[in-house]
Amino acid sequence: MSEHADPAARADDALFRPVRAGNPFEETVERLLQAIKLGVVAPGDRLPSERDLAARLSVSRVTLREAIRALTESGYVESRRGRYGGTFVNDRLPKPRRVAPKRLARELGSGLEDALVLRAALEVGAAEAAASRDLSDEERDHLGSRLADTAGAKLADYRRMDSRLHLAIAEASGSPSLTSAVADVRMRLNALLDAIPLLERNIVHSDEQHQAVVEAILAADPATARRAMQEHVAGTAALLRAFLT
Repeated sequence: MSEHADPAARADDALFRPVRAGNPFEETVERLLQAIKLGVVAPGDRLPSERDLAARLSVSRVTLREAIRALTESGYVESRRGRYGGTFVNDRLPKPRRVAPKRLARELGSGLEDALVLRAALEVGAAEAAASRDLSDEERDHLGSRLADTAGAKLADYRRMDSRLHLAIAEASGSPSLTSAVADVRMRLNALLDAIPLLERNIVHSDEQHQAVVEAILAADPATARRAMQEHVAGTAALLRAFLT
């Protein structure tokens, strides 16, 4: 893949990477859910073909079909027949399971701090790396588009658009491995965020911080991009600690 590969293709490659041999069914379900929940494949969009997905995930088509069946039964996708058929992400996705903050805090133990430290290390580094690269016009447009999508998102769609913007920043780093790691930590983070209220004031503040991060990346200013992302992730961490500890 060239340094300036299409950003959407880069995201697909990062999430639809080969699964490990030990638990192919479980990991296939996890990869597909990542792509859906993080907005790489949006509601109404079609998943890659069965043959393509099986090859990219390095699983049998039987395993892939079982994983898709599980997601169909859970309400995430539907299969359509005919010339323009395939597996499509449902327009309305299942709502996240709500867990009481105090209960989640007990279940997490030290896992909250582990997730927050990992998130900070990965996403601050991704912003700095993205600002250090000579981005293509496609990559710049992709970042701008994701920023606009997040700023204009409805409340019900905000978490998915927010996740997709952060994943786009990781994609702009040019490292598929970093993008995969950010996708993994975003899934952990979203499980925590789903347990606390989505506050309008916090959304406004987050949008302002997102703007600062993307502007620094587009201006090729690594130091400012790093500081802006540090401020952003610190704010989210403070909110989570306030509700969960």
